[in-house]
Amino acid sequence: MKNLLIISLMLGCLLAQTAVQAKATNEVQQEVQQEVQQAIETFLYGASVNDSAAHRAFWSEQLTYTSSSGTRFGWPELAQGFSDAPPLEKSEVTAWYTGENFEFKRFGDAILVNFTLVLTPVDSNEPSQRFYNTGVLQKQNGQWRAVNWNATKAVTE
Repeated sequence: MKNLLIISLMLGCLLAQTAVQAKATNEVQQEVQQEVQQAIETFLYGASVNDSAAHRAFWSEQLTYTSSSGTRFGWPELAQGFSDAPPLEKSEVTAWYTGENFEFKRFGDAILVNFTLVLTPVDSNEPSQRFYNTGVLQKQNGQWRAVNWNATKAVTE
């Protein structure tokens, strides 16, 4: 009887420890997802105001980008499109980029994110456009950066 009690206590402690570890892992996972989503949202704001620093902070030098038009290129080609002009004022923005429906999958030190990018023209006569984006991000020098990106124009209904 005494042995049964000891075994029961040990199993109870083991189960409690497992539950605590699972909760801690889940909290870390949620924190990482929030960090990645914030990095993407910060980048999308920067892209909206044409801030080249936002691009430099977000895209990794190891980037492979597949555009919605079907072209594939890397960081050097992407960086050629940046200007050293200061970011636009909010009143000068012609379209805002935002993200919706974020989904995350963690793979070791990398995270895969799927989301819908919404391009909303400031001119209300133009319809919004939607793109399905999939990115793989890695934390590099303390910052989440995209190493792979795919954009697909969503079918309008």
